[in-house]
Amino acid sequence: MITESACPNVRPLRRILGLGFGLAMVFGGTVGVGILRLPGTLAAALGNPHAILLFWVLGGVYALLGAVSLSELAAMLPQAGGFYVYARRAFGNATGFLVGWGDWFNQTASLAYVSMTATVFLGTLWPAAVPYAKSGAVLIIVGLSALHWVGLRIGSAVTRFISVIIGLMMLLLIAACFYAPSVPAGPSIPMSAATLPPLSTAMAAAAVTALRAVLVTYDGWYSPIYLAEESTDPTRTLPRAIIGGTLVLTVLYVLINAAVLRVLPLTVLAGSPLPAADAARVVLPRGGAQLVTVISLLTVLSLVNAVLLMAPRILLAIGRDGLFTAKAAGVSAGGTPRVALAVSSAAAIALILTGTFEQIVALAAVIFLLTYIAVYTAVFVLRRREPGLPRPYRAFGYPFTTGIVLAGCLLILIAALAEDPRSGVIAAVLLGACALLHGWVARRRRRGARVSASSIEIGR
Repeated sequence: MITESACPNVRPLRRILGLGFGLAMVFGGTVGVGILRLPGTLAAALGNPHAILLFWVLGGVYALLGAVSLSELAAMLPQAGGFYVYARRAFGNATGFLVGWGDWFNQTASLAYVSMTATVFLGTLWPAAVPYAKSGAVLIIVGLSALHWVGLRIGSAVTRFISVIIGLMMLLLIAACFYAPSVPAGPSIPMSAATLPPLSTAMAAAAVTALRAVLVTYDGWYSPIYLAEESTDPTRTLPRAIIGGTLVLTVLYVLINAAVLRVLPLTVLAGSPLPAADAARVVLPRGGAQLVTVISLLTVLSLVNAVLLMAPRILLAIGRDGLFTAKAAGVSAGGTPRVALAVSSAAAIALILTGTFEQIVALAAVIFLLTYIAVYTAVFVLRRREPGLPRPYRAFGYPFTTGIVLAGCLLILIAALAEDPRSGVIAAVLLGACALLHGWVARRRRRGARVSASSIEIGR
């Protein structure tokens, strides 16, 4: 295993980020259109208001268990690169290579998909933009990339600003729903978990559908780990940002669902593709739907902004360790890994222009579940292999908390493969190709090391 950077002379990342940015990053990297859309999905699957709220609480608790486990790794190894760093430390270069590139591919595909989603909401507000969806998505990536190109300070300011605006708008919608007269919940939804026989296969399927939707909506709570080296006090800030941000998300998600349930009958909610917009039309007849559209647009722009911060740091870490071009480890005076940013943005733009990102997004769930499994397993491995390594934060409730989230990921992966085996096969092929690529890179590095050693001997 490589223990030192393969690029020792590169400019270091700038340590200018505090707890406020970490919390904003959790918010901006997690809150998306899902929370505005999925209350209807859960209503159709569960058919009971109390069950809906319970599942959002359970999803928050599960995310919180993951947060306390990952916080141990984040505080122990405060390096740029995210999951790649932990997998490489626990399992070596080969697994780290697979996890790092898998994570980067997922982030890049998400960048393309989310940018295209932003143009959909932009088209709702400005119909003239509808025929130019791909061009609009490219311009969004180019525009935000230009801001990050200038430096980390402006990129972090954009993250905080957008997160605050989204939070205020969501609180406005929640307050309006609780101020408005409530409506009766109405009867349970037919063919939902509320009406199916207890412990039946159909009820279990409905519950699994609801839980998977909730967990996807919580995904992103780990966002600050990618910028660990840019935190002013990572051993203290990262656990506080990850755990505190996850708690904030849980409270917000439960409040949004309670607010929507208060103003929409259950049958209406179950049939709504965008319940937040329907609720806004009820409580804010003038401009309510537009408010939700603006919130939706800002959330996806916030996700684009977050990915443009995260994905380049993965390439930076991989390049710095000699598993990609060393140029990716270069950092500008403003603190931006510009080559890594350019490669990530260009890859996302290529996916948009070719239309292939939809196929990659279909694989993202499988690959990312494997990443989760590798990282939670790393907590156990490093506890056993390196017990003396300083741990400024130790996972609360270990090994039970980490064991629960690891078991949950395994079960969700099994369910995902059973539902979509084709994506599992393609993911296995892609990971196999990455393994072959790592073998080729490793051989090149060994040959390069031998040549350098021979040159030194000749010089003597």
